[in-house]
Amino acid sequence: MNDAFPRRWMSAQFASGHGLYLLLDSQLPQRKIRQLLLQTSDFEHYRILYQDTHAAQLADNGPFVFALDRHDDKRIAPLLASPEDNWGWLFSLPQACLPAWVEHWQQRLIVGAAPHQALYRFHDNRVLARTLAHLPAEAIAAYLGPAPSVCYWEGTQWQSTDNPAPGHYPLPDAPLWLQIPETPEQTRCIRRLNAHRYLLTEHEQAYANLARTQPPQTWLSERIAQADDWGWQTPQQLEFLLTQSLRAPAHDLEAQWQVRPGETPQEHFERVLWGVKAADGEAGL
Repeated sequence: MNDAFPRRWMSAQFASGHGLYLLLDSQLPQRKIRQLLLQTSDFEHYRILYQDTHAAQLADNGPFVFALDRHDDKRIAPLLASPEDNWGWLFSLPQACLPAWVEHWQQRLIVGAAPHQALYRFHDNRVLARTLAHLPAEAIAAYLGPAPSVCYWEGTQWQSTDNPAPGHYPLPDAPLWLQIPETPEQTRCIRRLNAHRYLLTEHEQAYANLARTQPPQTWLSERIAQADDWGWQTPQQLEFLLTQSLRAPAHDLEAQWQVRPGETPQEHFERVLWGVKAADGEAGL
């Protein structure tokens, strides 16, 4: 059974006197479980990770943390039975250490300097697994912070990693976990998620209108694939493609957007950009 390994890990951590916690993503497949946990958890037994941070406007779409009642907590059975959904991970903590754990990860949440900041997806089990697989042993404690142990799905199997020295660690000037190369899948996932958050923040109503007629994540993946096919890799080019696609009838682009023979990606972009500005009365301004 898929849940045998995490249940054994939970039982061992519980027997050691540690509290058990679930770090849960808030994407659509997990919303029903999140709602159940919210309805059955006291206020002090859960945290909204993006709340009171620079990403507060995305709090409802970000990760939540829930304290689990016991090692055999039945509420998370659907999650343990479907780890391939990549819903997050489990961790343990000494009693009363949840505020310190939240502070630890909130300090590590924002990556880069303005205006090119991004959110570090620490709640993604794929990010956690890859990081722990590549970090040198001496860097693991500063990464996991107060948590004595974590349990997570790694591709095809469950894994757990113990923290050699749980405690408080300041954020390093050059965190090693940000120097680990991303896989192509991670790069696509991060690009799609950043685009999703951009549209939620800057074009919420138009994005909501789109969701009434088609799955927004599917539409977004198709738009990003189109940008890749055209060689439009800069943030400006992707932003332009997304916003204009939202404005277009049926949220699809007209034939003149297609690349012409011999056009470079930059020539293609500049031609379409000029055409849109001309249609809007901005050309020559």
